[in-house]
Amino acid sequence: MFEYLYRKNRWKRIRLAQLRKEPLCAYCLLEGRTTAATIADHIIPHKGNEELFWKGKLQSLCIEHHNGSKQREEARGRGPLLVGPDGYAV
Repeated sequence: MFEYLYRKNRWKRIRLAQLRKEPLCAYCLLEGRTTAATIADHIIPHKGNEELFWKGKLQSLCIEHHNGSKQREEARGRGPLLVGPDGYAV
């Protein structure tokens, strides 16, 4: 479907810039832990919307939070956890 977007060099540059800007997992920081982030996560799920994919706000997450807490929140229809650059919820 839209997985091809993640293979584009443009996304790879955006992802790398996000992880350099915020190298720690935002959810872990809220829990008082410091864990290296490996995923640039779209705070608001883009669901294939290319405008939102390229220009949507990102947060850095570890794989455990991206595939766990974040997915459960989205499945329950909860709003995104908005985290500022300082790692605290906004």
